Amino acid sequence: MTRRAVLAALAAATSQAGAQQPAAQPPAGFRRETGPKPRSTPPICLYTDQLPNEIGYDEMGGLMKTMGFDGADLVVQPGGHITPEHADLDFMRAIESMTGSGMDVWMVSTPYTSPADPTVRIAMQWGGQMGVPFFRPGHWKYGAGEVEQRLAEAQRDLSGFANIARVVGMSVGVHNATPDCVGAAIFDTNMIIRGMDPHLVGYDFDTGYASAEGGPAGFATALKLTMPRLKMVTARDCYFKKDGDAWKLVECPLGEGMVDWAGFFKTLARAKFAGPISLQVGYEGGLSAVKKDLAFLKKQVSAAYGG
Repeated sequence: MTRRAVLAALAAATSQAGAQQPAAQPPAGFRRETGPKPRSTPPICLYTDQLPNEIGYDEMGGLMKTMGFDGADLVVQPGGHITPEHADLDFMRAIESMTGSGMDVWMVSTPYTSPADPTVRIAMQWGGQMGVPFFRPGHWKYGAGEVEQRLAEAQRDLSGFANIARVVGMSVGVHNATPDCVGAAIFDTNMIIRGMDPHLVGYDFDTGYASAEGGPAGFATALKLTMPRLKMVTARDCYFKKDGDAWKLVECPLGEGMVDWAGFFKTLARAKFAGPISLQVGYEGGLSAVKKDLAFLKKQVSAAYGG
């Protein structure tokens, strides 16, 4: 499939953002051979924004491999390693550089929520063409507006993402973020996407935020709901701390917060889940904290999946 053909298909898919009819299927042989190979265990990926900007994308692959990661969650956002203004030049080069270092790119993450955004179109076009299987959009904030209206807007946008995903051969994962965002409770996401193709749109399950939102029982229920459409996992741990008269959510090293990690990974293993786990360290510690959490995840995967 030529670049011109991909762009034409993307334009058609974007114009259908509010429509329910599916876009055309990609032709046979669309996906390149550079994409990740199938696995029997989840690849542990680093959210690339964790690395200092002084480290160029041509160096990131080798560094992540040395640290022990299985893959990358490539971030495209303002002020990052790949910025919107240079995405058309840097995105493909970054993936080529990482795969050349032996580092698979499993995910592309952006803060954007509109399928018509030019940066989104570049990321999904080249991501799909170069074999990246998963895409994670940004967060739809509820804000001060009407909840029902915001849910309808998010559904419209995700329908557009689904159309593009069908064209380029990717899957979209919706992240359960902080309480002011659509998807925080996961049940609102379910209401939005349950009529969409499960191969195209599913969940990015954030362990820490799910625990904070629902507690142990709510976490288990939310995980059960997401499993049939689980695309990827965001590894996070946290706890509540009293700050004056208010309770504050504090992120912490994996295994030191509220998440039931043993039970979580047993659930993944029973379902034979082999999608990516993205590590995002939200507390101080730099690369030492990243290495500590990576070792924790590797131990959990080994215990649940039998080494």
